[in-house]
Amino acid sequence: MAHAEVHDHNTPLEYQSETGRLNILGFWVFLGAEIALFSTLFATYLVLMYRTADGPTPHELFELKGVLIETFLLLTSSFTCGIAIHEMRRRNRKGLFIWMIITLALGAGFLGYEIYEFVTYVHEGAALGTSAFWSGFFVIVGTHGLHVTMGIAWITLILIQVARRGLTPQTSAKVFISSLYWHFLDVVWIFIFTAVYLTGMVLHNG
Repeated sequence: MAHAEVHDHNTPLEYQSETGRLNILGFWVFLGAEIALFSTLFATYLVLMYRTADGPTPHELFELKGVLIETFLLLTSSFTCGIAIHEMRRRNRKGLFIWMIITLALGAGFLGYEIYEFVTYVHEGAALGTSAFWSGFFVIVGTHGLHVTMGIAWITLILIQVARRGLTPQTSAKVFISSLYWHFLDVVWIFIFTAVYLTGMVLHNG
């Protein structure tokens, strides 16, 4: 079993077990499938972009202020998540917990704003069945929001495991993999912010 463990302190903690290294590699493959999923959703949305029927247009409902707040919360959470991984590699469990909890709080704030946004749109007459455009909008943004929700739950469970077992190469690999997932969701949001919100405001103006 000696070949399965790496005890070089220059090697990040999450890469110090063979299982951890394989799991990280496998997760990169999983992210490829996630990229394919969101690519399909983006393509569908772009096809339906102008099909608002008799419903409201995105220019009428989209508000840049709210979207910027959502973007700030999620991008800041990506930064705090990075700090958490740095603390983990320093074997500072307390630092890991502090920054990960901040990350989760920011993610929860993002979800809160997104739910408020959805409720507002529905009250203004833009629901899933209003038009093809709004169907595409709610599906792609809602799918991302669902992923953020799952990410919060997943990271929470991993933190509970770290609290019980401590920082080991195995638990550290799980924390690192969840951070990759979180960063991926931040990148997807940048595309949503640009392709959905900014494009919707500009192309439907007037």
